[in-house]
Amino acid sequence: MGSIEEERPLFEQGSVLLQEVKLYAEDGSVDIHGNPPLKQKTGNWKACPFILGNECCERLAYYGIAKNLVTYFTTKLHETNVSAARHVMIWQGTCYITPLIGALIADAYWGRYWTIACFSAIYFTGMATLTLSASFPGLKPAECIGFLCPPATTTQSSVFFVGLYLISLGTGGIKPCVSSFGADQFDDTDPHERPSKTSFFNWFYFSINIGAFVSSTLLVWVQENCGWGLGFLIPTVVMGLSLVSFFCGTPLYRFQKPGGSPVTRVSQVLVAAYRKMSLKFDEEDHTLLFETQDKNSTIPGSRKIEHTYGYKKISFYHFE
Repeated sequence: MGSIEEERPLFEQGSVLLQEVKLYAEDGSVDIHGNPPLKQKTGNWKACPFILGNECCERLAYYGIAKNLVTYFTTKLHETNVSAARHVMIWQGTCYITPLIGALIADAYWGRYWTIACFSAIYFTGMATLTLSASFPGLKPAECIGFLCPPATTTQSSVFFVGLYLISLGTGGIKPCVSSFGADQFDDTDPHERPSKTSFFNWFYFSINIGAFVSSTLLVWVQENCGWGLGFLIPTVVMGLSLVSFFCGTPLYRFQKPGGSPVTRVSQVLVAAYRKMSLKFDEEDHTLLFETQDKNSTIPGSRKIEHTYGYKKISFYHFE
């Protein structure tokens, strides 16, 4: 009888310990100190306003520049329509190429948080440079006198394009990371948090559209009626506030560790597939082709994809 009473507290302690373990996220994420994140104090919707705000402000700043950029080239820098269109297309193309750089850095080295933070600072620097270029008389060409429009000097063009391409570099670090960083705030192993991830993406794209709508209407009107300096200053201030806000949410975030370069992993798969083309295996156990025995992914910062029978009617292999 005495032994049973002695074992009961141990059982109760084990139950309490199990409940305490469930208080922490189990998807491999960590908090700012590198410890397992406590669900009640990190992640979920508590962290999302800072992330959504950063994305909304970044889109507001981007479209605040892009929507009216051809007009600025032709009316303030005195470029021809052809030259202005060429500059804008090259810049926009660069904005869609640089996310490859940002994604590689985030996955292999810095992680999503520091990539967003550093590239947001670069973005803000570019916006500030662009605002100075449009505000100070010495950094922009003189106004036209009749049909005589003096072209921009080398210094004036250099300052403007440095600011413009700093923005393209900044958006390259933000665009591929913000949505994924927001998804990291929800624990896939928690049935209560998992459905919220879908709702987060709804709010994410809503934030994008809000930023684009404000910039395409209000900012364009300000630029054409109140001056380009003020029209560029407003998104610069908004971007600065979003950067401060993003850092303020740091204690609430959950972080996934960098998992190494995806280029390296893809190359490893190709090499392994080539070397094992003639490998014999048990045809009755197809799980050997795609299943691993570990509970979690062996790649830091990655989640193991759960097996599903949803596509069992699709056959990729033919056994004779």
